[in-house]
Amino acid sequence: MSSQLPRLLAPALLFAHTAAAEPAVPRRSFGRLADGREAHLYTLKNASGFQAEITNLGGIIVSLLAADRQGARTDVLLGMSSAAEFEAKAAGFNAITGRYANRIAAGRFTLDGQTYTLATNSNSGGVPVHLHGGKRGFNRMLWDAEPASRDGLPAVRLRYLSRDGEEGYPGNLQVEVLYSVTADDGLRLDFVATSDRPTHLNLTNHAYFNLKGEGAGDILDHELTLQARRYLPVATSLIPLGELAPVAGTPFDFAKPQRIGARIGETHEQLIRGRGYDHNFVLDPGDGSLALAARVLEPASGRVLEVLTTEPGVQLYTSNHFNGKLSGKSGRPYMKHGAFCLETQHFPDSPNQPSFPSTVLRPGQTFRSTTIFRFTTQ
Repeated sequence: MSSQLPRLLAPALLFAHTAAAEPAVPRRSFGRLADGREAHLYTLKNASGFQAEITNLGGIIVSLLAADRQGARTDVLLGMSSAAEFEAKAAGFNAITGRYANRIAAGRFTLDGQTYTLATNSNSGGVPVHLHGGKRGFNRMLWDAEPASRDGLPAVRLRYLSRDGEEGYPGNLQVEVLYSVTADDGLRLDFVATSDRPTHLNLTNHAYFNLKGEGAGDILDHELTLQARRYLPVATSLIPLGELAPVAGTPFDFAKPQRIGARIGETHEQLIRGRGYDHNFVLDPGDGSLALAARVLEPASGRVLEVLTTEPGVQLYTSNHFNGKLSGKSGRPYMKHGAFCLETQHFPDSPNQPSFPSTVLRPGQTFRSTTIFRFTTQ
């Protein structure tokens, strides 16, 4: 990664805010994987009752209990009831996504004169691409986990060593993610990583939200605001064309609150290619500071999700491929547009697009990234 990104710092204490006295973090079994290993579920809760459940399978956020304007708390994440179900049916839901979130064209990149070939596991538009870390990305790994704290509130720290050559990537990559609840009803994600060889890295959490509640219909009436004046148009492969296009005058303009479904059916070429929204937005200011990226209001319940991040981009995905064949933890089927994702990240295909902010991580550098999902009401 380049000097454009102030979040690359000299190696230091990974989580300087972790307190010495650890609050209670309940842990229980979350079932066994196909190979017999046991996954665990960690419960993080603040004084107001805001609660997140995290499993060490892929760092999946299993549930988030957010209050409506009457104070009633509901799970606002889609997902499954056990590790085995996530592994078999929904491995990408609400999980840590890497080494490279989003797409890399043709599953190849050249770094320092050497070409690397990655697993290709998607073929949008009939073109093979590397998607979300490949066939066995970070979402499928069983991470080491331990209770922790941040600012005196419960947290869980996850660690994973991605070995040199995994899914085709160079370098032994050590990754840590600290999930912590905040006093103001937020779930904070702090990512830290180092590598012993130059490599590309782009991490996110691929959370599927429905502020009405899990499985409670579509999200087309949710009102979205994005702090983004530009977005990345894509080819039929959903690989960016390289242009940072203005959103003004297009269905991608969420500078002011807009219903997600207000323009999703328009015959705009980009919406046709994505079968809805599946595009990366260029965040303002995008300078590496922790800033508000997005705000989503569900009018009936009054629930509001605010997304803050240090990342330069966010991928808006509106569950365009859901078709009702998958049912979640409530037993209700997940229909088309049954959730939205706001994946904070670097831009897709950055390894092959030198005009995009660099995603190179070199030995001696430390990757740092923070995202907060904060809930309020209106």
